[in-house]
Amino acid sequence: MPSVANIKSISYLKSHAAQISEDLAMNGNPFFITQNGEASMVIEGVKQYQEKEALVAALKIMALGEKDRLQGKGIPAADSRRQLLAARQSRK
Repeated sequence: MPSVANIKSISYLKSHAAQISEDLAMNGNPFFITQNGEASMVIEGVKQYQEKEALVAALKIMALGEKDRLQGKGIPAADSRRQLLAARQSRK
């Protein structure tokens, strides 16, 4: 749930953009911007955005893997481990 302190109007954003940027860099908490009393946008730091994007990408990969598993594609984990071990030993 957003902190009440981080809910700001769009006019506040216009006049305090540098301060918002500093606050994001210091504590990383996003700002929720309102326009005409309704939520309009969320401003977050680059680090938080990149972390969120990496998480979404990982979740997509996991979902694709689960879809393949449910369709009977792939191999059991034990077979995969044996294949990896055999591949490592053949490189020696």
